[in-house]
Amino acid sequence: MQLIEIQGFSYEERNGLPSALILAFGECGGWVLDRKTLSPTMMEFRIEIQLRAVIDLYASMISCGLELTRNGHIALTDLCTCRKNALTMADLGQIVSIRIEISFLEDMTLHSLLMIGNSPA
Repeated sequence: MQLIEIQGFSYEERNGLPSALILAFGECGGWVLDRKTLSPTMMEFRIEIQLRAVIDLYASMISCGLELTRNGHIALTDLCTCRKNALTMADLGQIVSIRIEISFLEDMTLHSLLMIGNSPA
């Protein structure tokens, strides 16, 4: 099983987005393995989903108001390409593990944004 790391951000309220995402994950056939708060402005979800449902997951996350980083979009489009090129039904049933890290920009101050920009990459 592969682990995909995705980072994103949202301007949505911190109270509403997590429950909308959990509902979206469930509607796509995903399982929420873990959900935790990393800081006052960040949280993380760990989910598992079948490869066949990756396109639905991608669309659901975007429709909930989650903005993905460039690398997040690339990771999900790579999964969509794997799905498209799956040769058998068994391939489509593969389980993919995804870690989604979300930053809530509504709560961030100018100081915290400047500190993130100065951190080593």
